[in-house]
Amino acid sequence: MNTKNKARLGEEAIFSLKQISKPQALLLGLQHTFAMFGATVLVPLITGLQISTSLLMAGLGTLIFHLITGGSVPIFLGSSFAFLGGYAAVAPVVDGVADPSLLAKANGGIVISGIVYLILAALIRFFGVKKVMRFFPPVVTGPIIISIGLILAPGAISNASNNWLLAIVAVIIIIVCNIWGKGMIKIIPIVLGILGSYVVALITNAVDFTSVKQVFVDGRILELPIYKEYFATFDLSAILTVAPIALATIMEHIGDISAVSATTGKNYIANPGLDRTLTGDGLATMMSAALGGPANTSYGENTGVLALTKIYAPGVVRIAAIFAIVLSIFPAFSEVIRTVPVAIIGGVSLILYGTISAIGVRNLVENQVDLTKSRNLIIAAVILTSALGFTTVGGITFVIGGHDINLSGIAIASLLGILLNAVLPGKDYEFKTKEPKHTGVDFSITDTTKGGKSKGKAEQESSVEDVKVKVESQPENIEIDD
Repeated sequence: MNTKNKARLGEEAIFSLKQISKPQALLLGLQHTFAMFGATVLVPLITGLQISTSLLMAGLGTLIFHLITGGSVPIFLGSSFAFLGGYAAVAPVVDGVADPSLLAKANGGIVISGIVYLILAALIRFFGVKKVMRFFPPVVTGPIIISIGLILAPGAISNASNNWLLAIVAVIIIIVCNIWGKGMIKIIPIVLGILGSYVVALITNAVDFTSVKQVFVDGRILELPIYKEYFATFDLSAILTVAPIALATIMEHIGDISAVSATTGKNYIANPGLDRTLTGDGLATMMSAALGGPANTSYGENTGVLALTKIYAPGVVRIAAIFAIVLSIFPAFSEVIRTVPVAIIGGVSLILYGTISAIGVRNLVENQVDLTKSRNLIIAAVILTSALGFTTVGGITFVIGGHDINLSGIAIASLLGILLNAVLPGKDYEFKTKEPKHTGVDFSITDTTKGGKSKGKAEQESSVEDVKVKVESQPENIEIDD
């Protein structure tokens, strides 16, 4: 690789693996694996599904998503929390154990949820993304993204409160590495934060290796995590309970795609298109549930990593997917990762979840949403209030087919925001197939020198160009068929 073409790590956006070395790419992929691991394994811990299967399906699902979207969107798919209510209704955990046959029925409902994704993707393909996106302007998607980060925040605090020392150490290491670090140190703050705080945990005897020892006692060295008793089976009652949740997760998918678009400065809703991202997500979810894993969904944790590092190369995320697949066949490694204290995950999440909300603010700013207009202010207010408010009371539950159906706070907020935007007069948003317009406000990590002072002429010239307009550095406008 020619030295002239090397990107300045941490100082400029990187969209291709060709801009970095192979060792750097592997380390960056590992960082994404760390970012997704805690949330991905938490779903099977709660539902009774297998952790190793969840890892395998997250990796395979991510690769399927990248295949369908042409490998252009830097998104990682992991276990979805949105379907926890469905699992609890169909396959409740009793004394820490869930019935595999009931989990299989719940997975059947998940497969049907994936089909709902495919139906919406077909409608977008038929009617055109512009017609559909009239219902999802920035005044709706921005507050939804903000809400996603804020809703996740209590979980971060709850986990961190288990051991504030470990959580604070993780936060401090991440901040120091990202603000004052140079080269690869600046690019892998999450990995270093976890490793550094884990060392402290070892010193303070806060790590329990009992489960790791048991794996070797049982002789489980290599194991393909496919278990037929969890394979999806189809039951109408379970389908009616689980499948409607897809309406909520589709809203979250659109919000996540918007978040990644705002983070990278590329409009992925336009290209490769919302129809293809929904298709990739839907197929990944169907495959996972059919083979005994949880539903897949795009991960905000990994979007936070993108914002912190400015490494937007989709290939890095695919490396993370391969790591997940490889790790899934080593039961001992999965157990070792499980020994990471939840407080450390909480400390890392304090940074990542806040970053997600900041991306939502950036989405509003860069699209120049005028909140002095009453309709925009009302829409944003209702979304934020209902998302946080309904989440605190467990959402809204209603009965269909004799089963309780729960709509989460984010789903309710999304539906209300879409409805208000459709009925209130004064719409001034027109969906365009252009790259996000730069406004001079950037919530990604751009100031990389101590004290905010540039160290060279090239950096000074770059800063001047940033103050003017970054339009010249943006990719060409994307044109798509309507």
